[in-house]
Amino acid sequence: MGQVNVRVNGYNHTIGCKDGEEGHVSDLVAQIEEKVRIIRSMGGQFSEARMLLHVALLFADEAADLRIDLARLRSHGAGPAAAPLPVEPAEPAEPDPRLAERLTRIAERIENITGAIEKN
Repeated sequence: MGQVNVRVNGYNHTIGCKDGEEGHVSDLVAQIEEKVRIIRSMGGQFSEARMLLHVALLFADEAADLRIDLARLRSHGAGPAAAPLPVEPAEPAEPDPRLAERLTRIAERIENITGAIEKN
């Protein structure tokens, strides 16, 4: 079994993976670290848990957008022969100024749901 030593948000972690998947795990961690950079660029102080929650929200939001795009492509009859989806540029784009507002709204919704669950 392979292992990869990674650093996320300044913390070292050892991640287990299948032999030969070390490079893939490192690539995934690089994506996570890029999201951490985006969150940090917005300012404010975040605990480790809150930082990783925001990173997870960014990925979940992207996944939701991709599911919508995929459903749209499927509904328009796009099959395997369709043009490939655009690939993200190698250079990260500047953070969207609306992203902070969007994340704040999502975090508030999660906190409201958590509060409602705790009351029951």
